[in-house]
Amino acid sequence: MASTVDASSRQGFKLSQLIYDTRYRSLTIQAIAMALLVLFLSWLVSNTVQNLSDLGKDFDFGFLGQRAGYDINQTLIPYTSGSSHARAAIVGILNTLLVAFLGCILATIVGVIAGVLRLSKNWLVARLMTVYVEGFRNVPLLLWIIAIFAMMTEATPQPRDFREGGTASMWLWDSVAVSNRGVYIPAPVWGPGSTALIIVFVLSIAAIIGFRRYAFRRQEATGVLLPILPVSLALFFLPSILAYFVLGGPVSLAYPELGGFNFQGGLHMRNSLIALWLALSLYTGAFIAEIVRGGILSVAKGQSEAAFALGLRPSRTMNLVILPQAMRVIIPPLISQYLNLTKNSSLAIAVGYMDARSTLGGITINQTGRELEGMLLLGLFYLVLSLIISGAMNVFNARMKLKER
Repeated sequence: MASTVDASSRQGFKLSQLIYDTRYRSLTIQAIAMALLVLFLSWLVSNTVQNLSDLGKDFDFGFLGQRAGYDINQTLIPYTSGSSHARAAIVGILNTLLVAFLGCILATIVGVIAGVLRLSKNWLVARLMTVYVEGFRNVPLLLWIIAIFAMMTEATPQPRDFREGGTASMWLWDSVAVSNRGVYIPAPVWGPGSTALIIVFVLSIAAIIGFRRYAFRRQEATGVLLPILPVSLALFFLPSILAYFVLGGPVSLAYPELGGFNFQGGLHMRNSLIALWLALSLYTGAFIAEIVRGGILSVAKGQSEAAFALGLRPSRTMNLVILPQAMRVIIPPLISQYLNLTKNSSLAIAVGYMDARSTLGGITINQTGRELEGMLLLGLFYLVLSLIISGAMNVFNARMKLKER
């Protein structure tokens, strides 16, 4: 055998080996595929540029520096109609990130609760969760967005109904107003010393994370359970409350008040944002509920029986035995649901929520005529955002995998 290998090596390399030799065949196929892909992309770009030239157009992103000339009804950063199209695109992108972030959080909470309750031994609770899951999964998302938006605008009182002697009243000690023009909640007013208060709060969150990790490591090493919930709540509230009074109350609240024909002050959450947020969360939460239910059912029944035999309560059995094993089944499809929710937020145009699709992919394209450049930028934004979400969740998935001994 050794003499055969030596003889083949002495013969030298031949071009035919790129096809017939299994050591090089896969590399040859990949090189050819890459070359064909590059040729196709170069032809596509060249053909597009030539067609644009025939139409009297060029491929240029200079329109981003031009004056936008349109208003955006909700902005997280300062913006006026005199701002550039690039500024308008950033405002739309931030609005997309806002509703995607809020939607992923609420969808996860709703989905986990519904998935666990659907396995409840209480017949009524299990059937109600089944109705929720099947109802939202089998009706198009766009219909839910429009339905919730219609309820927010038609079934809520007008601002004038909140006047003295009117038929409507504010909630939570006259601090929250729900009207057909949106929801008004108290807005924080940051004063001197608020930065220090924020630092204390961030340190409290870090302390909670550190304590939970220590508690889990000690439990694995000794079996001793530390009071995680009480200590976490104490770390969450007590340092911030003490710092608040020591610093002299650096943060106050501006409450909404009825002035003229609408509410003034406070934080205004438009009905379009609320409708889109709730619809995305409830719709995606129904799919997450099935993912959670399937993950729990994938854990052998003997695991819970063994936990009960050791005297663990059902809640601790779920938190310490069932869910940790089910996570390896839950997380991969959960990533897809987060990506779907983020991309489905582009339906915001149906209720007038000004996201990236409405600004960069809508009004900006209509005004500038740069449909190719606008769509390329919009597609690039969703691609990068999806890759970031997928990468972060894959890292989390790698950390949650069961470690083999």
